[in-house]
Amino acid sequence: MKTKTYSKGNTTVVWQPDKCYHSENCYKGLPEVFNPEKKPWVNMAGASEKAIREQVAMCPSGALSIKEKDQEDKINDMSDVKIKVSPAGPLMVSGNCTIELKDGKTEVVEKVAALCRCGASNNKPYCDGSHSKVDFDK
Repeated sequence: MKTKTYSKGNTTVVWQPDKCYHSENCYKGLPEVFNPEKKPWVNMAGASEKAIREQVAMCPSGALSIKEKDQEDKINDMSDVKIKVSPAGPLMVSGNCTIELKDGKTEVVEKVAALCRCGASNNKPYCDGSHSKVDFDK
């Protein structure tokens, strides 16, 4: 998938144009950074890293995301990811991968992660063992 990146400080905005459905949330929310009439259309000097991160988190399609500069080497060095469904338990993800959280932030997971699939975890997307309390059996 085609991607473009724009960097400032410890923040890299990743744009995946094939995912974009042009809701214009980025432009309407932070036009000093996101302006489709200009080339390049992302001006990282237009606002603080915090403001840019907050606006990117509101992208409804996921076409815009944030990648930390200190995570780039880990992301580029990912091994094959394997996912195993644990009986009556979590999805076990092995291999280095990134997980995009609901607030748009990303976390690099190294080696293994247990992801909730019962919906009862208080630590979503990660499993906290709540499946045993809700008698999850799928």
